[in-house]
Amino acid sequence: MHISRKTNPLIIGTVILTVTGFVSRFIGFFYRIFLSRVFGAEGMGIYQLTSPVLALSFSLTVAGMQTAISKYVAGETLSKDYRSSALHLFTGFLLSMGVSILCTFGIYCFADEIAVFFLLEPRTAPLLRIISLSIPLATVHSCVNGYFYGIRKTSVPALCQLVEQLVRVGSVYIIYAINQRHGMEPTISFAVVGLVIGEAASTIVSILSVKAHFDSVLPKNYGPLLSMDLSALQETSKRLLTLAVPLSLNRIIINFLQSIEAIFIPNRLMCYGYDNASALSVYGILTGMSLPLILFPSAITNSICVLLLPIVSEADAAERTGTIKKAVHKSICYGFFLGIIFTSIFFFFGRFLGNFLYQNALAGSFIIVLSFLCPLMYIASTLNSILNGLGKTGITFLYSMISLLVRLLFVFFAIPRLGINGYLYGLLASQLVQTLLCMYAVRNYR
Repeated sequence: MHISRKTNPLIIGTVILTVTGFVSRFIGFFYRIFLSRVFGAEGMGIYQLTSPVLALSFSLTVAGMQTAISKYVAGETLSKDYRSSALHLFTGFLLSMGVSILCTFGIYCFADEIAVFFLLEPRTAPLLRIISLSIPLATVHSCVNGYFYGIRKTSVPALCQLVEQLVRVGSVYIIYAINQRHGMEPTISFAVVGLVIGEAASTIVSILSVKAHFDSVLPKNYGPLLSMDLSALQETSKRLLTLAVPLSLNRIIINFLQSIEAIFIPNRLMCYGYDNASALSVYGILTGMSLPLILFPSAITNSICVLLLPIVSEADAAERTGTIKKAVHKSICYGFFLGIIFTSIFFFFGRFLGNFLYQNALAGSFIIVLSFLCPLMYIASTLNSILNGLGKTGITFLYSMISLLVRLLFVFFAIPRLGINGYLYGLLASQLVQTLLCMYAVRNYR
């Protein structure tokens, strides 16, 4: 019975997140096929170039705060201290929203400069102005999701993810259909508008969910849930920022390096001999078609990772080494076998999938090479989560940095000589390095 109580939250939560993750990725997968056929490979390349700005914005505004909120409300289910949970959620939201509004104004007002000097592609400027409107919306539901992850109620973040995806895809298709009916030429801006609409829908769901949660758990005569005590707000802010700021800085550094990587792939391809349109097309095929298919099965390991962290953290605090060893052993074994299965599928059917799904032979070639990433990704992601649960966030940050630097070396030195194959080899090399480092870090638990 003791084991059942410990494992059920992980099993149930993993199932919820995995099923939702698969459904969302399934929808998103066919959405990308739709985008690639409507806007072409070059349009997909321009659209993908906006991703670094979104990733950096998320890192700056709410990435660390989401984890901090999750940590400080984790004891609510036992303590029933709903005032403390509400205070941490509200304070975290206020802090993140302030930064989000500044970030939105910064991107909106300086979109042209960011497009030209950072993304090296002026055509991304109008997309950035639209994208900036999604940042405060993403902040709201990220803070709420952090709260629900903390109390291990994964159904709400799963619902938000599903609603966001459905509304995004549905709105883009409706906008496209209306334009077609009026004989107007579709532009890639439609996809960015859909992103904002999807974030708005997810925000509404998250607000309604957190209100319904507190309405259902609060006892009668509990009194006001929030008191505007300035000293309590200051103390809570200090506690949250102490954890959130280092996490955010780590994410900002990593996402900045990832942004440099993404931005300079088309640039280095031009050094190899492509013109601008061809370089963006190859980049769009790789990042908008082939990589999403390779990453599709990782919904399973991503779900496990979200819930492994609190389980391992609890086991480490209670000095249950056996539980940690079992988690490490199963992560390596299951990650390897799952990876081999999907490597085989993508390797043998990659060319067919590229032609059938995207009507693009180059996408199929990329899928075949990238298939070897699967076992490495699955093992590294779960071991990273275990290391974070053990409190070794500095080590995981260091390993991520080393992996990124390996990729950047390939971007700057291999692509001009080998073309896009230089980057594919860099992806494989960097993932191998990170996986080996993670396995070394948990050697005492194997």
